[in-house]
Amino acid sequence: MFFNDRETIIRLTPEWKGERLPDGRPMVSSDVLQRMRRITFEEAWAPLWNLGYRNNWECNFKTTSPGTILVGRAVTAVMVPKRPDLDAALMQIGTKEEGYKGFYNQWVIDRLVEDDVVVVDLYDKIFEGTYVGGNLSTAIRTRTKRGGAVIWGGVRDLQQIAEMPGFQIFHRGTDPTGIGNCVMTGYNTPCRIGQAICMPGDVVLGTISGVIFIPAHLAEMVVERAEKNHVRDIFGFDRLKSGTYTTAQIDRLWTVPMMEDFLDWFAKDPRAEEYRHLHWEEEMEESRKAEEGENEAKVRL
Repeated sequence: MFFNDRETIIRLTPEWKGERLPDGRPMVSSDVLQRMRRITFEEAWAPLWNLGYRNNWECNFKTTSPGTILVGRAVTAVMVPKRPDLDAALMQIGTKEEGYKGFYNQWVIDRLVEDDVVVVDLYDKIFEGTYVGGNLSTAIRTRTKRGGAVIWGGVRDLQQIAEMPGFQIFHRGTDPTGIGNCVMTGYNTPCRIGQAICMPGDVVLGTISGVIFIPAHLAEMVVERAEKNHVRDIFGFDRLKSGTYTTAQIDRLWTVPMMEDFLDWFAKDPRAEEYRHLHWEEEMEESRKAEEGENEAKVRL
């Protein structure tokens, strides 16, 4: 047991009950990943915050492709400053016992698969902390198809990376030096990114607002709640612009007539078409119960 150990990954993610990748990471479905690309950072953040996940996001990044959305399954790496005896031991384990080639960052990148996102704690190191440059970014893009990287450290060859369409790296800064004077102590282990903790197999959502790490076992719930909030906002903005409802009405639990208005709009408006897999029975029942409670209170008075 050491780098990228399947049994360790499974033991660290026991709440995931679905299919797993060969390395043991939870395999959140491609459908959920695709749907995740349509939601905002805040829409994903809200349900996690309400469930007590208070250390799952970080916003203090630079990006190689401003505005490009990053979504994928996390592959984590933890780097620490170099100590010669530790470096010798880890290189012995990695190259002689486990068959890795090259430097530590290459060990990770050479084993990426489709829809992976590299998530690296490089302890905010930028000088000699450039985890990728043009070559390794090309390798990430080729292997992951739609993936990218989140690096709590640096990158080099920024101009080359920025010219890769649809490719995104969240990072802390740039420097011309190559990576050095560091060692990898964890590969697909818990990983700290600023104030956030990322687990192997988390769904990574990176937007203009920052990066959020969504636990695999909560990903489908998060995306469904986010989609509901998103489509309700489209409707709400329309009704606010037309003066149909006030902000106080939109921001509280909707009444039954408001829900009926929304459902009629939801069935007809073209902007709602991609969200029509959603169901609203629970929300309508909540509105009905609230209305019944208000009516009972009026009777008692």
